[in-house]
Amino acid sequence: MRRRPALQPLGKLETALMRIVWQHPSVTAREVCERMLAGRERAYTTVMTTLDRLHRKGVLERRKDGMAWRYEARLSRVEFERGLADQLAAKILADHGDTALSAFVDAVEQADQSLLDELQRLIAARRKATR
Repeated sequence: MRRRPALQPLGKLETALMRIVWQHPSVTAREVCERMLAGRERAYTTVMTTLDRLHRKGVLERRKDGMAWRYEARLSRVEFERGLADQLAAKILADHGDTALSAFVDAVEQADQSLLDELQRLIAARRKATR
C-alpha cells in the first residue's frame, strides 16, 4: 500500500485550482484555465506549474493524455480537509496536551452550544466502537 504524504495547507491559487479539479474529476491545465472564474484568470503556464506543484505535493494524480497531462484529485475535498484537520489536531495535542484539549472544548462551546453536544456524542460513539 502506498503511503500518503503529509498534507499541506493550500495557497489561494492552489485552492482555486483544486476547487475546479474537485468539480471536474479529470482535467488538463487548459481545461482548468477555461473553467476559471472571470477576474481570476491566470496565464496557462502559471496554471500548468501550479498543477505540477500540486502533483509533487501528492494532492493530484496525473497521466499523459496526448501532449498534455490529465489531473485527478487523490482525495475528495472532504477527505483532504479532514486529513488537514486530523494532522493539525494531532500536532496541537502532541505539543500542548491537556491545555490544548481544554482550549478546544472552550472554543467548541463558544462557537455553538450544540457542537458541544455533538462532541459528546462523537466521544460516546468512539468509546463504544473501541470496546
